[in-house]
Amino acid sequence: MPKIPTTVITGFLGAGKTTLIRDLLESVEGTRIALIINEFGDVGVDGEILKGCGDEVCSEDDIIELANGCICCTVADDFIPTMSKLLARPNPPDHIIIETSGLALPQPLIRAFNWPEIKARVTVDGVVTLVDGPAYNEGRFADNMDALEAQRMADEGLDHEVPMQELFNDQLNCADLVLLNKADLLDAASLARISAELAAQVRPGTRLIATSQGGMDAETLLGIGASAEDDMGNRLSTHEMEGEEQHDHDDFVSFSMPLAEVADREALLARIKAAIVAQDILRVKGFVSLTGAASRLLIQAVGPRIDSYFDRPWNMGESRNGALVVIGQKGLDFAAVKRAIIG
Repeated sequence: MPKIPTTVITGFLGAGKTTLIRDLLESVEGTRIALIINEFGDVGVDGEILKGCGDEVCSEDDIIELANGCICCTVADDFIPTMSKLLARPNPPDHIIIETSGLALPQPLIRAFNWPEIKARVTVDGVVTLVDGPAYNEGRFADNMDALEAQRMADEGLDHEVPMQELFNDQLNCADLVLLNKADLLDAASLARISAELAAQVRPGTRLIATSQGGMDAETLLGIGASAEDDMGNRLSTHEMEGEEQHDHDDFVSFSMPLAEVADREALLARIKAAIVAQDILRVKGFVSLTGAASRLLIQAVGPRIDSYFDRPWNMGESRNGALVVIGQKGLDFAAVKRAIIG
């Protein structure tokens, strides 16, 4: 049987998640949707808003509200049993949409799709993160920060105290699609600036689209095909990335190697990949100067997967020397890694 695709929608309270989902349910045709809602409390989603979408697309039985707390903190007790019951139905859905709480860390939720009883039947088609454009423009993560804090205080099961900036970064880093919402409330200059700032923060390949009132067609939202649960090495949380870089820990070591100008991009990436496999390297990150290129080439590798892209033009008078940082476990053969990559 083909796996059931699931779309995970994240974003802070008031970013427009409910409006996005309501419009999606009204526009999708020929696909039976199951909806899992995790926004909770007095300031959360009113499920009745979504229950008028019509039985053909999403009946009331297909709308499940998880109101026991942040979904990433109740994976074993709440989310896994809910998914198991949903999959055990005689007529399971064609597509599942999960609206997370604005306080949810996306990474633990996506990892839950690797639980054997779920992984065999379901895949994360894509992670969509909504950003409240006007709030971000004014230096806030949500339009009503008091309501967001009230939501945090109301969740007795919340087992993480992540700063809002960290949580925002985690939502962006896990996303396959970022929707800069309420763009109609921004002037052209602010929209351009915010778009550039967000584009610099997301992973390579993540799409960034400006939207108004959460409007987005089903063809864009559904069918991304990311299989995010198999790509968690590139979707690390801030805490996980900081943990990798605590180099004084006895189990991990790192070193930096300078790189001269490189003429053949693909050859360099092939050498890096071979070194990763041969030396069991955990992570490689850095930048290089590519012959004939006006911009520097950024390289990031987690395990055997390597991403490379031009991140910005070289500045006038800037030294075009490249450098890579290599992170591995204790005992990593520095000399062998250098020989493999530099030649």
